[in-house]
Amino acid sequence: MFTFLFIITVLVFVGLVIVAGIHPMPHLVSQFELKRRSKADKEAKWQHRRELLLPDVYAALAAKTALLIVAFIALAIVTFGWGFGLVFGILGVLLYPTIATWNFAATQSQKLYDKYEPQYLDIIVKLAPVFKVMRSVAVPRVEPYHRFDSREELQDMIDRSNILTDDERKLIVHSLGFKHEVVESIMTPKSLIKTVNKTEFLGPLVLSEIHELGHSRLPVIGEDIDHVVGTLHIRDLLSLDVKKSVTAEKAMEAKVFYIRYDQTLEHALAAFIETRHHLFIVINEARETVGLLTLEDVMEALLGREIMDEDDDHENAHSVAAHRAIHNNVPEHRVDV
Repeated sequence: MFTFLFIITVLVFVGLVIVAGIHPMPHLVSQFELKRRSKADKEAKWQHRRELLLPDVYAALAAKTALLIVAFIALAIVTFGWGFGLVFGILGVLLYPTIATWNFAATQSQKLYDKYEPQYLDIIVKLAPVFKVMRSVAVPRVEPYHRFDSREELQDMIDRSNILTDDERKLIVHSLGFKHEVVESIMTPKSLIKTVNKTEFLGPLVLSEIHELGHSRLPVIGEDIDHVVGTLHIRDLLSLDVKKSVTAEKAMEAKVFYIRYDQTLEHALAAFIETRHHLFIVINEARETVGLLTLEDVMEALLGREIMDEDDDHENAHSVAAHRAIHNNVPEHRVDV
């Protein structure tokens, strides 16, 4: 009988060491990212389910540890008597955490858990009401340190942050999306581009009209807007002799920079820095003019706030476009199909 009780006591102690050596680690990817990926990835879906059940797993391990400690002390007392049994039980309770950290014990315990984790989680789900009570009382939710694995995850964290000001939050969010935005999304549309014909004489009247437009730079065109031949800088016009009218072609800067409508804003910003130019003509696959892009447009998209050119007097061109769009193609008998 003594031998049987002794073996049972030893087995309970071994079980105590095994349970203490189990440390199911949270996934390196956060719950938010796992949930986002789970829509298309079965492995991510399983990992997300595991992550949600992890607090219950810790609760179950804590409950098992408590029961095994009680069972071990009780068996030690029954096996060895009150005196020696109590000492043996207390000594075992003090030593099992240290033994559980030994490399062999910890490795074998974790391997055993990993092998049967899916079945273990199924049991946890079936006993969810029990573990819900235990978790709320004894085991707080474990929130491990996670890395950021997607722009969406970082943006979600920023949106929920209560330590950032509105301006700081706006700056970070716009910076995150900057790399994925394309030129077409922020360019001034073709219908709003103000141009000057290369043959037009820049007399007092024309100079006055150009100044009233409120823009610091204007494209100079040849046959039409699909043939931009230069850029007219308003500042350069201030030095012209109004008594000697010259054509826009003679006053313009002949170098013209073109950029595709589907290029990224990151590419556009790098191009602005490299060329040290402030205005690009936006073209499509057929090299037709579809819009106009300025350095101010790109910087506004990056910073999330409006930047006024010191030579620009009028409201943002995109606001003008939105306002004019209300009145575009709206005859009395129109039909949209």
